This record gives sequence, structure tokens and C-alpha cells, in this order.
Amino acid sequence: MLRDGKYAAWFRTPHGQGTGLVYLTEGRISGSDSFFTYGGSYRVDELHFSAVLTVYRHADGPPSVFGPDEVEVNLSGVCNGSVATCAGTAKEVPDVKFEATLIYSREDVPAADAGGAVVKLNADKLPKGLDSRSRPRHPFVPGTLGSERNRP
Repeated sequence: MLRDGKYAAWFRTPHGQGTGLVYLTEGRISGSDSFFTYGGSYRVDELHFSAVLTVYRHADGPPSVFGPDEVEVNLSGVCNGSVATCAGTAKEVPDVKFEATLIYSREDVPAADAGGAVVKLNADKLPKGLDSRSRPRHPFVPGTLGSERNRP
């Protein structure tokens, strides 16, 4: 069953492919990519769904995967857990088959607050001088950056 939330979308036609973000909320679709905005509605029946999606250009860029910049797409598909696949055509170009895969994006849950604990620096635990992994360096002398004197 499709659940409300954010989905990563991958789509293609014989003209090209692309990706975007889609939000499904109580039967409404919204989303976009770098060049196009999506909107519309969907209906779910168990594992099957149908949707009407409108696509509009909002920025100059490469051609649409459909050809025209504004289309209305009729889709049908299935959902299986957090992945949904669908196919359909746009009424403006009915001979161009459209396919899409939607992957549900889980929102990052913030880590539990550790009680606002502050870790204090204990300078006594810092290294004290050189050990076998260190090598001596020439001291920095202002105004001589890059000179032979400051090279290791």
C-alpha cells in the first residue's frame, strides 16, 4: 500500500530519463525536479494504484522526457512495501510510454539527546611530546613561509 510521505522518483520514456522528489499526501501528489513541477491526485486499492499527474516546466533546461513541456499523464501501478512502480501515457503524446519507480524516503530520526551531556577536555590525556610516530619539524618563522628553512 502507498503511504503518505516523500518519495525519490526515477522515470523514463524512450526520449530520456530523470529523477525528482514526489510527495504523496492524502490522495494528492506534489513534487519537482530541477526543471519541472508535478502535481495531481492518486487513488489506492490495496496494492494497486492509479494517478493523474500534471507536469509543468518551471525553469529553462533540457527537453522534457515527453517532448512537450506541459502534459497530463494517466498512470497505473503496484506498490510493494516501500517501492512503487507505474506506467502510463500523456494525453498530449499517447504514443510515448512513461514508466516510473517511486522509493519511499524515511525521514532521518534525530538521535536521542544524551541528556545534554557536555564532554570536558582533559588536557592531561593529550600527548606530551614526540613519540616513534612523530618526526621533528623546523620551527615556523614568520615571513619565511615556503623558504628552505621551513621545509621538513
